[in-house]
Amino acid sequence: MNEKTTSPAMNQLELESTGTFKPRPVSPDALQGIEDVGEEVGGPYTPQPETEGAVAFTHFDTPSSEDNSVTILLTKENMDKLPSQALVRIKSLKDDGSVDRCYLAVVVAGPFAEPDGLRADSPIVVTTTVQGKIFLPRYHGRASVQILGEEIEVQVPGEELDKQLIPPRYRPRPNSPVFTLDAKETAKVLRVGGAARLGLVVGQEEIVVAIPDTKSVLPRHLGILGTTGGGKSTTVSGAVYQLQKVGYATILIDVEGEYTEIDQPTEDRQMRTALDKRGLKPDGTKNLHIFHLVGRETGREADGGSVCAFCLHFSDLSPYAVKEILELPDAQEERFWKAYDTLKLVLKDLDIFPKKGEERMALEIDEMETGCPRMTLLQLIDVVGVFTDLASQSKEDKSKGKAPEESDELFKTFGTFSPEFRGREDTLKRRAAAARAPGNLPSWKGLLGKLWRVQRLRIFDNLDARGLDFAGMLQPGRVSVIDLSDTDSPQVNNLVIASILRGVQKQQEENFLAAQSCKERPTPVVIFIEEAHEFLSQQRIKQMPVLFQQVARIAKRGRKRWLGLAFVTQLPQHLPDEVLGLINNFVLHKISDGGVVDRLRKSISGIDKSQWNMLPGLAPGQALVSLTSMARPLLVSIDPTPCKLRYVE
Repeated sequence: MNEKTTSPAMNQLELESTGTFKPRPVSPDALQGIEDVGEEVGGPYTPQPETEGAVAFTHFDTPSSEDNSVTILLTKENMDKLPSQALVRIKSLKDDGSVDRCYLAVVVAGPFAEPDGLRADSPIVVTTTVQGKIFLPRYHGRASVQILGEEIEVQVPGEELDKQLIPPRYRPRPNSPVFTLDAKETAKVLRVGGAARLGLVVGQEEIVVAIPDTKSVLPRHLGILGTTGGGKSTTVSGAVYQLQKVGYATILIDVEGEYTEIDQPTEDRQMRTALDKRGLKPDGTKNLHIFHLVGRETGREADGGSVCAFCLHFSDLSPYAVKEILELPDAQEERFWKAYDTLKLVLKDLDIFPKKGEERMALEIDEMETGCPRMTLLQLIDVVGVFTDLASQSKEDKSKGKAPEESDELFKTFGTFSPEFRGREDTLKRRAAAARAPGNLPSWKGLLGKLWRVQRLRIFDNLDARGLDFAGMLQPGRVSVIDLSDTDSPQVNNLVIASILRGVQKQQEENFLAAQSCKERPTPVVIFIEEAHEFLSQQRIKQMPVLFQQVARIAKRGRKRWLGLAFVTQLPQHLPDEVLGLINNFVLHKISDGGVVDRLRKSISGIDKSQWNMLPGLAPGQALVSLTSMARPLLVSIDPTPCKLRYVE
């Protein structure tokens, strides 16, 4: 017998006699037999080339699986390589190991730790976990990914081979390898590049998110929403600073006066520290101009700067918008229209408007958008005053059968206030008498009182100030802050906003036509409306449908004319669905109210469940950004503002 050959019986005898076990080497014949069997089944195991570098593999589907959602499994060593919201590439392999299809996906849930071969809630796993790490079983990771699309290669003539995403037709096969994307490829896939820097992707700080300087983004309007203290002011001031650098004309309607010193570098120590960490420097916004209503103060305290008072022109406002903003009851509204129509006849009689050659212009006026040229609020007050005196004429005149124009009392209390009508009272008297207006003195007095309340503000057609120069405001790189911090009146603010929107739209249409004739791009314009819920709340839209229709028309026309609106509010629950429907781009800061989040979820598409769940817990300065240029919404750490903000916390 070969001395190297032993039998189990001999080993057992040796173990019993000596009390110890000594292993014996395997015979060459046995080793050769094992090698022969290995060769028959394909030789040593080698991983498929297409799986090299994979961090996870797709799992089988279950009855609860959903379209565009795939479960992936990974070792515990790779769990740190797949954080939430990370982008991955899935290579669906054929049976022979070759690549059948490629997919891009994003991690939307997990990775979750699961024990190998056991249920996580099984008694043995619970017991070993409670006892301590020494008894911890081996485990792996499980994550859920959402498929963004199937990758296909596209050859563009004269360019290199490029990849494009199309809607997936099939699901990835089980056990398909999953690969992570590096920062450069992730930025390319997400399409986060642009001219106006916004911030950094949370968890991938090497990726910069920016707003593209294209017609498909800001002209489609922007919503900056979030509760107080979430960082909206930082986002707004930073966006204005960046847009000015790329040549946008920016108009900021500031109801608190906090943006009146953004031409100064920030003095806040925390902002400076945060800027330094990102390699940025404090800096002021260039080419800043501050406008405030005549007779009101500006919130700016810094020395220097361009500060100018302005007034509104009553003729720029639609009479429909005026009567809505004044909140006239039905009786006063009827008298408002009677006085307005009579005033137009008086202006024609006095050759104020239309003058000779302006007849066609008068016929083309759309009173849903603008008012009657050269009409003033004082003129309307004069006409309403005539009607008020007519309504108050004595019973004796009526009993004597005198016609209204023959009344002795007509001008006992009436005197003209507008310089255009002084010495021409007979024309007003004749037109008012011929109008056959309804009586009821209290209604006329109520209307007259509301008109005088607005007139006493001296914001309309004031000789001490000029109207806004919209042509100058829409110059490239111009930043115009409309300071309404001293008005303390939502009605006045709404009048100003309505006038500015109409004036900017009219000027931008002229600029657009001029640019088209020269085959050039017009200067892009963005209007930031702070406290948008005050201007366009659900209740106000019901009370002022004409004003909202004006905004809707501007929003629709602006998309084609490089005019964008940015609505900023800490009370998004007050914005109606009609306004949210106008917005295509969103920057969502922290919103704690679950009901508001649910409502926004119905209005904003593309944001997955895991991202909505993040919204109530966002830190100040973080925001969920959804732009039409991006492949998907992202959680972004907004850049600290380099500009000085007043009232910064």
